[in-house]
Amino acid sequence: MLKVYLGLVLLGAVVPYSQFLPWLIHHGPNLPLLVTELFSTRMGAFFGLDVLVSAVVVIVFIRREGARRKMGTLWLPIAATCLIGVSCGLPLFLYLRERRLASDISA
Repeated sequence: MLKVYLGLVLLGAVVPYSQFLPWLIHHGPNLPLLVTELFSTRMGAFFGLDVLVSAVVVIVFIRREGARRKMGTLWLPIAATCLIGVSCGLPLFLYLRERRLASDISA
């Protein structure tokens, strides 16, 4: 599963950024425009709000499960969730968790 999760981390970073980076190059770091475009339709708002709620859920899960498993570097998947998205932060945390579980079994 480690290789699967790493592949999903890569996919979760590349796919969203393939759309975001051209927008950023064209418009620059224009946060008001980003929010306006994201929430300009009900469907856009649906997806935007769904991702925001999912990000909060993932961060809560990372903090709770990470503390329970006594994992370090929890800031990394939290940062990936905030800077890239749930599609990168969640598989990164699952990769780190799987690695931790493997080290607990071998110890």
